[in-house]
Parts: sequence; C-alpha cells; structure tokens
Amino acid sequence: MPRSTNAVAAKKKRDKVLKLAKGYWGRGSNVHTVAKNKVEKGLTYAYRDRKAKKGTFRALWIQRINAGARLHGMSYSEFMGKVLKNNIALNRKVLADLADNQPEAFKAVAEAVK
Repeated sequence: MPRSTNAVAAKKKRDKVLKLAKGYWGRGSNVHTVAKNKVEKGLTYAYRDRKAKKGTFRALWIQRINAGARLHGMSYSEFMGKVLKNNIALNRKVLADLADNQPEAFKAVAEAVK
C-alpha cells in the first residue's frame, strides 16, 4: 500500500496561518513555525483587548464629562450623582458626546441637575 499524506489540507492550513501573518516583521510573515506563534499571540491580544477597549472608552467618557462638569462648577462625581438622582436617562457615552461636541446641550443638562 502506498504512503498516504495529507498534503492538500496541510498546505491549506499553513497558508491560512501565513495569510493571518501578512504584514508581520521579518520571518514572522513567511516562515510557518514563526508565523504560527506570532498569529497565536496576536489573536490572544486581540481577544484580551476587545475586552479592555470597553474600559478604555469608559475612562475617556469620564474624562470628557468631568471636563464639561467642571466648566459648570461641579466635579464629575457630583454631576453624575445629580444626574442619577434627577432620573436623567443619559448614559456616559451620550453625556461625553454632548460635553465634547455640543456644549450648549451639555449646559442645559448641567442646569437641569443643579
């Protein structure tokens, strides 16, 4: 019985890894064993950072709201406390956008909570 290999499927699997490694520096883009490790690590970072991105954006929104609130004589914590107490149904993302792009609308919210 002749020796059987899995050449077609194996090449397809290697090509898939090399395609994911396109643009990597040095041997990381064209040597399968190096590319495989780099792709695996890159996918791990991608998974982790999809989660971390949410916290990063929340921190950015808080900074923008804080800057807007301080223009109206309040700290971030005071402002958010009053927003919650007055049942204003705007989340941090929307408040940050108002503070950054529509200061007059943010001023109206700030006046409403004072």
